[in-house]
Amino acid sequence: MTALDLNMINAHSDYQVWLSPNGKYLFKTDFDILYAVDFELDSNPYFTAYWFNLTNLENVSSPNDHKIAQTVVCIISEFFRQNPDILLYMCSTEGGKQAQRARLFLRWFNGAEQQKHYVARSVEVRGEEGRMEYVALIVQRSNPQLAEILAIFDEETAMFNEGKP
Repeated sequence: MTALDLNMINAHSDYQVWLSPNGKYLFKTDFDILYAVDFELDSNPYFTAYWFNLTNLENVSSPNDHKIAQTVVCIISEFFRQNPDILLYMCSTEGGKQAQRARLFLRWFNGAEQQKHYVARSVEVRGEEGRMEYVALIVQRSNPQLAEILAIFDEETAMFNEGKP
């Protein structure tokens, strides 16, 4: 993955973003909650894709803060500016709030401006012990393989719900 340009992120982001020694992109909110963003290469055989990880390092409840969404969108926009790849996201199941997290995450990418540039799709899949989990895909609309990427995502996620390996 090509490293993100912090100057580009910080030129548009509501929160200052910096790179930690372990390669995570960090930002602290007005409520003193520290967040980490990192990208982990996925091992799928079809396309280059990265898991997008957003972690509340304080493990405290976060108030409704639109600046978090704006900062995350800036980070993801810079990811796609540097990397013409695919992002995958799985909502944390902590506290049983995965459905709420999935709705929030999709709301960030279903705004008019984001819809011009990205396709964001979330699917509910059966995880371990039958627990329902939410997996999302974000891909640039300009990706020449968009239709194929969406079809493979739909097929792969459907396998989880059908109980296939």
